[in-house]
Amino acid sequence: MNAEMIIRNARIIGRDAEISGGSLKVVDGLITAVDAGASAVSAAIDFEGDYLLPGLVELHTDNLEKHFAPRPGVRWPSRLAVLSHDAQIAAAGITTVLDAVAVGDVRDGAVRMDILREMIAAIDAAQQAGILRAEHLLHLRCEISFKDLMALVEPMTELDWLKLISIMDHTPGQRQFVNPVKYREYYQGKYGMSDEQMDRFMNDQIAAAAANGGRNRRAVVELCRAKGLPLASHDDATAEHVAEAAADGMVVAEFPTTLEAAALSRRNGMKVMMGGPNVVRGGSHSGNISARKLAEMGELDIISSDYVPSSLLHSAFLLPQQVPGISLPAAIAMVAANPAESIGLMDRGVLEPGRRADMIRVSVVEDTPVVRSVWRAGQRVM
Repeated sequence: MNAEMIIRNARIIGRDAEISGGSLKVVDGLITAVDAGASAVSAAIDFEGDYLLPGLVELHTDNLEKHFAPRPGVRWPSRLAVLSHDAQIAAAGITTVLDAVAVGDVRDGAVRMDILREMIAAIDAAQQAGILRAEHLLHLRCEISFKDLMALVEPMTELDWLKLISIMDHTPGQRQFVNPVKYREYYQGKYGMSDEQMDRFMNDQIAAAAANGGRNRRAVVELCRAKGLPLASHDDATAEHVAEAAADGMVVAEFPTTLEAAALSRRNGMKVMMGGPNVVRGGSHSGNISARKLAEMGELDIISSDYVPSSLLHSAFLLPQQVPGISLPAAIAMVAANPAESIGLMDRGVLEPGRRADMIRVSVVEDTPVVRSVWRAGQRVM
């Protein structure tokens, strides 16, 4: 017997247009019809004019890590950490999330390296047990200056839920931290180092990048080509950075730091991603290009919640208010269809027949979008 659900009186946001008072039908987890008229079926769910949006798709969030290590020196039980993270993700309207775990770090003894394998194993186990609301996929953030990077990355490429690998280089004086003052401000505050310790730290990072960066980058790119895994660049700032990313076959440009890099990335076929916190705050915390500026210039494709899950939906509603040329359907595509399709997830991200019924009900309360309900593959999960 077919499992059927009908929604009526909804403000449906499609890829290119909005349907007011529309209806949508789901059968066995797939959308089978989207109609402009009202449904007469008495058992239909009445949205009372609320928005019906596709479930949001998140390509890059490091939100998981803080649930495993909520305070310095504190480690939380792994299953509880995953469930807490998953609940926060679903409450933000995200139905597909790529948990972005760092492979390698800029400092020996980093917490993220201690919990790396535990985090991946815990997500996998929870997903296999069927206790997660959102679908969790994997994104490996590869710090190419890290000496032992490939010994960690190679075994993980066998995981069938690995969907994206990004290449990072957090060397002082370039990319995200092209301004060394901002680098010093960020890491000195993060690790509580003295000026002398910070000087040594920066010199060590420059030396590690020189010794390992080029070799590791080539190894990651070659491995991804062999495995057919999509690649993302990270914090590109110059034409040279973009040319290298294009030559390596990158499909997503994560958080380019300049207008030049964003524009050239798109000219080379990459989708440009910026952070939701950048949109909500009105600028980059590192002093780089603002997401709003890229949107105004037509150089923005994807928004990521980065370190604040709720920023994804909020950004999609903010952008049409801030940028006259962006409609709500276009903004919703930046948090649903565009990220999904950029990595080959063609079965979700759009409310149209044949797509998976990943959906969210949203009402706007005093200019704030509020997630009321969440469905994944037609099953209500929140």
